[in-house]
Amino acid sequence: MKQLMLGAPLILLLLCQVALAQRFELKQSPITNKADRTNPNSSFVNIKKALNKAIAVGDDQATALCYGKIGELFYEQAAYSQALTNFYKADVLYRKGNRPDLLAGNLNQIGKTYFYNRQYPTALKTFQQALASYQKIDNVRGVAESYGYIGQSYEKTGRHEQAFAYQLLALREFKNTGDKIGIAKIYENLGSVYEDRLKLDSALKYFTLALNLNISADAKMAQIEVVNNIGDVYRKTKRYPQAMAYSRRSVALAKGLDAQYHLASAYRDLSKTFYLIGNADSAYHYSEAGREIFMEIFSQDTKKQLLLLQTLFETEQKDNAILSLKKDKKFNAFFTIGAITISLLVVSLGASIISRQRLKIRNEQKLNEQNNAIFEVQKKAMEADLELKSKELTSHTLNLIQKNQLLEELKSRLGEMIKDDKRDQRKELKQVIGLITFNSNQEKNWNDFRIVFERVHENFFESLKKYSTSLTASELRLVALLKMNLSSPDISTMLGISQDSLRISRYRLRKKLKLEEGDSLAAFLQRL
Repeated sequence: MKQLMLGAPLILLLLCQVALAQRFELKQSPITNKADRTNPNSSFVNIKKALNKAIAVGDDQATALCYGKIGELFYEQAAYSQALTNFYKADVLYRKGNRPDLLAGNLNQIGKTYFYNRQYPTALKTFQQALASYQKIDNVRGVAESYGYIGQSYEKTGRHEQAFAYQLLALREFKNTGDKIGIAKIYENLGSVYEDRLKLDSALKYFTLALNLNISADAKMAQIEVVNNIGDVYRKTKRYPQAMAYSRRSVALAKGLDAQYHLASAYRDLSKTFYLIGNADSAYHYSEAGREIFMEIFSQDTKKQLLLLQTLFETEQKDNAILSLKKDKKFNAFFTIGAITISLLVVSLGASIISRQRLKIRNEQKLNEQNNAIFEVQKKAMEADLELKSKELTSHTLNLIQKNQLLEELKSRLGEMIKDDKRDQRKELKQVIGLITFNSNQEKNWNDFRIVFERVHENFFESLKKYSTSLTASELRLVALLKMNLSSPDISTMLGISQDSLRISRYRLRKKLKLEEGDSLAAFLQRL
């Protein structure tokens, strides 16, 4: 995998923690990137509290840092739209406060978000803005990182000469700082450019330089990716024993660090190598092992993203309720002051109008009692509606449990049949079990996904029905994933289909939606 360099997010995170601790004396342990990934919804709640305090006291810098941290949380969960919203809120405040150092780091975060969302031209422009800010304050490390990001953006758009030139600029700056990790990353990027241009000997040279530096710096996670790249080069040059050795080395590193994504990638590379040397059984074994890990990673990431979106939804509801309560208190305070003023006026006017004022007060009390009675009726109606929805959810959950129990029983019986049947039949039965397992998990994930999706994109599916009422469940899943701006490889992985099948599904979907030739399916869905 060819990923962007890390650096600026860590600086922003530390600044956010220090600023918030000093201003609001947070009683909690520091939030790390690892904690954010494993429990993002908890981290979101903590940062949101700090954000509300920063806004309340008018501290723009702390507010901007919190927005940036929330953006990072969404970025880690691939919720790129929400990430960009918060990064741009921070951007406005940094520009207002004239903080080019923090502005540049935030711009690189915005660029990385566009980069991973495959919007490379926009990412390139943003990285160039960050570079200008870093150059303005003579931040050598920031300049080096921005050069690297720009080079990677040029590489993704096929402009290899510019990519190579900017990577060399980044290498020069990192060497000035003596940063081994930064130098190693640029060596890896140069190797990637050479690999794209099919200059595989040069690619191998720079990947090896990157690996040696990462070993000397004991950067084990970085070693996994470089080892994988070296294995790719050996496989492409048909040196299969070396390719196999480096892929197995990557497997060992990934297992040692519990890096499941890298482990799945290493298994995939082993599968490719075994296939090329004609060992179909081993190729199938490692392909399935990698696929199972990817499915588990996808399942866990989806759950985390849904939880984070759910937390966002619930937090916004609480914030709105608190704001409404404050407004009610303010209104009641004004009402009380008014009542006292009226009472004083009544006393000063004399006994002649006391009876009239008392009558007025009694009328107001009756009106309040009527309003309270109406409020109680509405409250009971809302509670009844909530109870009904809870019963419906319980019934739906029981149906899902019964379905999964049936699938588990069927899978168990097929497993017993495998023990007695011939090899060919056993393989087919294994495939059936795999399909049952996938469909069971996929259906549960889809139901969880759809609940939160419809909260975020209200009335989306209703709007879609205006254009076609014959969409299947699979097509509705595809539409939802396209609405989230996911890439084709990610969508094909989530749906468990090939790229060719995905293209066919998109073509059929366009037909059902009656889109004209040349109309963008993605743009059409974004407008709904």
